[in-house]
Amino acid sequence: MIVGVPAELKDHEYRVALTPAGARELTSAGHSVLMEQGAGSGSHIEDEQYLGAGAELVDVETVWSESEMVLKVKEPVPSEFPRLREDQVLFTFLHLAASEPVTQALIDSKTVAVAYETVQNAAGHLPLLAPMSEVAGRMAPQVGANLLEKEHGGRGILLGGVSGVHPAKVVVLGGGMAGANAAWLAQGLEAEVLVLDKSIDRLRYIDSIHKGRIVTIMSNQTTIAEAVTEADLVIGAVLVPGARAPHLVGKELVAQMKPGSVVVDISVDQGGCFETSKMTSHSNPTFVHEGVVHYCVGNMPGAVPHTSTYALTNATMPYVLELANKGINQACTSDPLLCKGINVLKGHVVNQAVAEAHGMSYKPVDALLG
Repeated sequence: MIVGVPAELKDHEYRVALTPAGARELTSAGHSVLMEQGAGSGSHIEDEQYLGAGAELVDVETVWSESEMVLKVKEPVPSEFPRLREDQVLFTFLHLAASEPVTQALIDSKTVAVAYETVQNAAGHLPLLAPMSEVAGRMAPQVGANLLEKEHGGRGILLGGVSGVHPAKVVVLGGGMAGANAAWLAQGLEAEVLVLDKSIDRLRYIDSIHKGRIVTIMSNQTTIAEAVTEADLVIGAVLVPGARAPHLVGKELVAQMKPGSVVVDISVDQGGCFETSKMTSHSNPTFVHEGVVHYCVGNMPGAVPHTSTYALTNATMPYVLELANKGINQACTSDPLLCKGINVLKGHVVNQAVAEAHGMSYKPVDALLG
């Protein structure tokens, strides 16, 4: 198979979808790898490293026109829509429930769109989303601590406090991979941390690991309202696989938060769990609503591309090799959990949550793959 890797075009997105080690795995297996020149430079990976791994350096037009499978990190941007084509496999983060234009572009092109974030493993976990959730979770307290400084519009609070002075109160909505890592790092910075989740088993796990240093509370409307209005920093880390994130914090509740408090919405790439959230970029990362500083960057891990690129490709490479070795039909026949990654196929939405998010018709993937 011919596998192509273009440079990312999203604002301040420096990650790349393939490392030189990944390129060598593919070429050793008999596949061709077409790398756009300079695609890895943002992650401090030089073209010569890809050449040494057996890849070919080409321009962006060649990547898209000749590749049978295109690997990316983020969803296509509008300038890439015309390059999408029928029967080509696109393997990347898509987050289609939050973007009708991207969904429609994939339908119109009849591209086989496979999303990292909906591939599952035997335990029902999301192995390709996990590494980026881990990175975003660990970044969130760092970002929040910076924004709490008065210079950035915050309350002027040091996250960990000092002797004789209260630390910041940090509330994490969601105890999954992103939320647990956010809570862990915030606790490590000596903040007062509270995690809310609907799963008592997840809360028990966090409590058993941190031995009471992180307070765990069952999530409901009452506990969310009480926690958010008392918080200095609220980190949203809620995930419904493939679907839009639920709005756990409405506009009225945001208006009741402390002036100068900070919201970091990790869930924004799935629509956000704050009703006031709107997608921002690394170029212009924050806005203020009702006196509350909002950070809603959809590609947070893009700020630490070297770490993120290697963490992502560690997870994706087994699936990339499976798709390259077997093709989409045979790969999904032998691994139905990989098949859950397909969101759009032959001009049809085959992920029910995405179809429901946009009021589009849904067709089961089995009916199209046979």
